[in-house]
Amino acid sequence: MYDTILVTLDGTPTDRAIIGHVKQLAKLAQSHLVLLHVADGWAARTYGPDAVSPEIVEDTAYLERVRAEFQSIGIPAETELAYGEPYEEIIKWVQQKGCDLVAMSTHGHRLLADVFLGTTATRVQHSVSVPVLLLRAK
Repeated sequence: MYDTILVTLDGTPTDRAIIGHVKQLAKLAQSHLVLLHVADGWAARTYGPDAVSPEIVEDTAYLERVRAEFQSIGIPAETELAYGEPYEEIIKWVQQKGCDLVAMSTHGHRLLADVFLGTTATRVQHSVSVPVLLLRAK
């Protein structure tokens, strides 16, 4: 059912909600995971894949730690680092590479915060044709 699950990570503690849930789901569905983080700092937005910055080094190391966590319990996972606006890059990834499910944690902003900040989750949810699993972080 969910051969490939795209797990979007933002490198904050909210990621733990989706990581814990996806561990169980991926084991049940025997899924392959793609762990995607979008670097959105100045260097990443300006230079894309050519960016060199502490942010890129930290993001790459974080993705590798999460990948190793899944691999250690027998869930195949790979990592991808994208550069730019998170919602745009997630949508582009789904459209170009495809998956069976997008899994993401939400920060749980409400009302005015959503109006002013927008939400990556909402934008992704309304722009892709695959199911989107949203988990609100505690």
